[in-house]
Amino acid sequence: MRMPRSAAWWIIPVIVLVIAAVGGALWWMSADPALSAPAPSGPGGAGTARGEILRTALAVGAGVGAAVTLMLAFRRQRHQEIATAHATHDATERRVTDLYTKAAEQLGHEAAAVRLAGLYALERLAQDNPGHRQTIVNVICAYLRMPYTPPEPAPDPERDRKAALQAARRRYRAARAGISLPAEPAPQERAGDREGEVQVRLAAQRILAAHLRDEHPADQRSTLPAAPAFWEGMRLDLTGATLIDFDLTGGHVTEALFNKATFIGFTRFDAATFTKNAEFRKATFTENVRFTRATFTKNAWFVMATFTEGAGFIRTTFTGNAWFAGATFTESAGFDEATFTGNAWFAGATFTKAAGLGGAVVIDPAADHAWPDGWCVEVTPEGTGHLIREETDGVPAGED
Repeated sequence: MRMPRSAAWWIIPVIVLVIAAVGGALWWMSADPALSAPAPSGPGGAGTARGEILRTALAVGAGVGAAVTLMLAFRRQRHQEIATAHATHDATERRVTDLYTKAAEQLGHEAAAVRLAGLYALERLAQDNPGHRQTIVNVICAYLRMPYTPPEPAPDPERDRKAALQAARRRYRAARAGISLPAEPAPQERAGDREGEVQVRLAAQRILAAHLRDEHPADQRSTLPAAPAFWEGMRLDLTGATLIDFDLTGGHVTEALFNKATFIGFTRFDAATFTKNAEFRKATFTENVRFTRATFTKNAWFVMATFTEGAGFIRTTFTGNAWFAGATFTESAGFDEATFTGNAWFAGATFTKAAGLGGAVVIDPAADHAWPDGWCVEVTPEGTGHLIREETDGVPAGED
């Protein structure tokens, strides 16, 4: 907020204006023939005329002075309002800083419940203070980037039931014999912490997904105001993060960095929109992943990414360049009805099963493309192209 300028620059001109107004009134009235004519005979005639001139001039000066006084009062009130606004702003910033610091400290606590409380405190802080949203998103992303080893699969429930039954029988027999058995060992705290950390990470992912999703229909987003819970224009940096059942369905982000990230469980980016570069270099998807109807407005980088199970890019739109060089697809890889506007590069990509690109559209067939083996572009009369199976000796590839 801008502080008001010093009053010295206009007080002096106002004083000059008052003097000029009084002098101008005196001169005008003195020059008026009706007022400068000889006064009627009789006592006090000339004095009465001069008195009228003087009173009129003084009234003009008083009016101008009153206007100046009003201006000074307005300026004083404006100054007080600005000072109050500054004080309120400073107090709000101090409060936000204190809340942010406490919540960030909670994220480093050894107890999972305290870390969860810190996450939800940051979420509320970001919701109430839009100017701090990107900073808080950065903090949540930094937490997810911390080194993390997922817990081992849960033990066999049937085996646990049998072990508990045997322990109960031992205690029963010992009690009948009057023998005191040592207490059963308490569950290891470390195992509980690891399971609690899973819940903290899932909560962090849900917070990001909930506020990066615009619920408005795609054709109305440019005309309708953003939903209150939607944090527009956010950037994600989850480089090297370990993400569990990550779901960004319908999400809207600017730049997205998932380089060397590990996606555990079913991963979904359905209908997600990336308005800047989306980078998944050397990312690992341990289970199925879907980018159905996703939109990459700029470049999409999946160089040397590993898809352990199915990868679905059905009806995905690549407006910029699509880079899949050196990627590994262990199971099915579907790009059916996808749209490629820029360069599409699959050189060096490994497909254990045949890649699916049926119905895919190529906006610029003359661009720099390297398609999976067995696929080529057929140019349409309109100048665009679509992908078809290459023919070998007159027989389409894949047919015997």
